[in-house]
Amino acid sequence: MGDPRGFLKVRTRRELAERPIEERIKDWFDVHAESGLQPWTREQAARCMDCGTPFCMTGCPLGNVIPEWNDLVRQGKWEDAYNRLSQTSNFPEFTGRICPALCEQACVLGIHQPPTMIKNDEVTIIDQAWELGYVKPLPPQRLTDQTVAVVGSGPAGLAVAQQLTRAGHTVVVYEKDDALGGLMRYGIPNFKLEKGLIDRRIEQMEAEGTRFRTNVEIGKDISWDELRDRYDAVVVAIGSRVPRDMKIPGRELDGIHFALDFLPDATRRVFGVKPVNDITAKDKHVVVIGGGDTGSDCLGTSIRQGAKSVTVLQIMPKEPTSRPDNQPWPTFARLYQKTTSMAEGGEYLYNTDSVNFVGSEEERSKVTIEDSATAEGFVADERGHVTGLKIVNVAPGENGPFTRQPGTERVIPADLVLISVGFLHPDTTTLVDQLPVELDKRGNIARNDNFATSQDGVFVCGDAGRGQSLVVWAIAEGRSCASAVDEYLTKEKSELSAPIKASQRPMMLPR
Repeated sequence: MGDPRGFLKVRTRRELAERPIEERIKDWFDVHAESGLQPWTREQAARCMDCGTPFCMTGCPLGNVIPEWNDLVRQGKWEDAYNRLSQTSNFPEFTGRICPALCEQACVLGIHQPPTMIKNDEVTIIDQAWELGYVKPLPPQRLTDQTVAVVGSGPAGLAVAQQLTRAGHTVVVYEKDDALGGLMRYGIPNFKLEKGLIDRRIEQMEAEGTRFRTNVEIGKDISWDELRDRYDAVVVAIGSRVPRDMKIPGRELDGIHFALDFLPDATRRVFGVKPVNDITAKDKHVVVIGGGDTGSDCLGTSIRQGAKSVTVLQIMPKEPTSRPDNQPWPTFARLYQKTTSMAEGGEYLYNTDSVNFVGSEEERSKVTIEDSATAEGFVADERGHVTGLKIVNVAPGENGPFTRQPGTERVIPADLVLISVGFLHPDTTTLVDQLPVELDKRGNIARNDNFATSQDGVFVCGDAGRGQSLVVWAIAEGRSCASAVDEYLTKEKSELSAPIKASQRPMMLPR
């Protein structure tokens, strides 16, 4: 801590400038106009209080030693900062861009001032490290005779693979898509996470010795039991991809899709890859059901594709702008944050529920208030394509927090509806059939505190075991799972970092 009064001298918080909206909605590049390294970067880092009890580290599942690298940023010691950061985080360029910053929510300075710019410091450190050539492959000094198969190349799979490779094991990562990265590749738009960031990490991992196999679906191209026979250990990191559906009248109409049937094709088109579902928002009235991060991604993507209009529905009320009493520091507070996509256009409707989908233009005008009780009144046109969505306001009442309010029913136009209301559990159909593992009550793959499933030598990490969560939790689980697998293979105490146990949960989950 160079200046113990730094947080008193610099009270304002700076944010990275964004490119003009009219410019960025015409392309798929990063929305920011500047990098994290600015004339004020080191000054902002000096706001860190170097607390005796740094709650920011408690908020971070990776256990990043944030005050130390904040001070190194203040001093401009980029190599030292990178070395400190890389001891606890495999991919800070991912978390520094798309993590909701649990650490900043727990920052002690945030009690009475805007918190320290931890995310910006993190991404600046790693960007500088790549720029200055500090990031190099770290192949193991010696190889063991143990082999590991990792199924899934999302953040959890990549983290566990890199850790185990560096421990000397022979690791092969299997990915069913044509490119690596899991949902970071095709689920997150390029304007939020440019895919070159993933590619250069893959190159580093290949140089370290990790092997990758794309277009291979375990359970179909190779059976799960065959995979287990081939390798000394198997890590399941397939994510949680079974979407939560909406069982309301009219759901069978064409033009209604899950968000993750829509978003990947947009990224595929950007990189010249043939679309799988060939869904586009061009010249359509788009309705996104679900106002979380994925809903925001659908908004930004639809605007770039040339949608006529985009409406995002959220059944929850609009979040407060300041920390509510029931979400005290240092827990994660659900605060209103205007995403870059929200700034680009579209309309958000809060406290709004979906009643039924509507078919033809003629029948849309016939949907009445009385129909809402039975959700009748929808009729498919001759093509069976959706043309509208009947919605209603909700508020706390006799029927719970989402009681429908009579007299508020109306129909909004919808040529394309994107369902973005979360995920249920991983797709375990072939796994349970071919290599039976126990599931928990939510349909996730059950595991003990050491990430081991009910099948000997089979481990699970990331969303497949904990349920839908964050990139930072996936990386933390991947690191800890690697430690458990290393101990299983060597029968000795692992030297690999294990920041969390499989049962560990955050103090409060963000949306």
